[in-house]
Amino acid sequence: MIAALTLDLDDTLWPVMPTLLRAEAALQDWLRTHAPATATAFDVPTLQRLRGEVARRHPALAHDMTTLRLITLREALTTSGDDPALAEPAFTVFFAERQRVQWYADVRPALERLAARFPLLALSNGNAELAATGLSAYFVGAVSARGCGVAKPAPRIFEVACAELRCTAGQVMHVGDDWRLDVVGARQAGLHTAWIRRPEAALHHGPASPAEDAAPPGQHLHLDDLLALADALGA
Repeated sequence: MIAALTLDLDDTLWPVMPTLLRAEAALQDWLRTHAPATATAFDVPTLQRLRGEVARRHPALAHDMTTLRLITLREALTTSGDDPALAEPAFTVFFAERQRVQWYADVRPALERLAARFPLLALSNGNAELAATGLSAYFVGAVSARGCGVAKPAPRIFEVACAELRCTAGQVMHVGDDWRLDVVGARQAGLHTAWIRRPEAALHHGPASPAEDAAPPGQHLHLDDLLALADALGA
């Protein structure tokens, strides 16, 4: 029944928060040297709050984290009296560090097994670049919210992914960690799903609610990691 897999990236293949914290720290170090007034006025929490405000003012850009971060940096630089043209090199520093992910231990051996059995397509709302993460060899391609113009859980992004794979929705299983974005979104688009709810993530977020226990119709797997997924799919 399953002919191909789409896989979420952040918090499915690697924990995203440590990566973002390192990237934010690298950005602050760069600002202290090149835009000290901005670094003084906008520490990490203050810059995060500004980014939230920017996102609320630009709902049409909800799918484009890169552009939202660039707008945020330009506003912070301008407010502080620094050159707003520094937003681009500042973002380059952040973005380079954002690609330095640390995979979960099961990811590489699981992807080796899964890629030998199925074409794998990355499907992410984030702005990680697959090639830079060191995992591109296992994937036939990638679909991002920014490139698609819409983010999960919108059906359109799943439709684009299925078209990229040259499969119908009923032939594809989407794999991800987020119940609403990955499971509900994919099922509403007609895909099958695998919810990867790692024990450490479940501990952090608390127990599943009754609504989370009831998947939409279709084949749905609830697993601890990607090796369990490979086992379940006979890969």
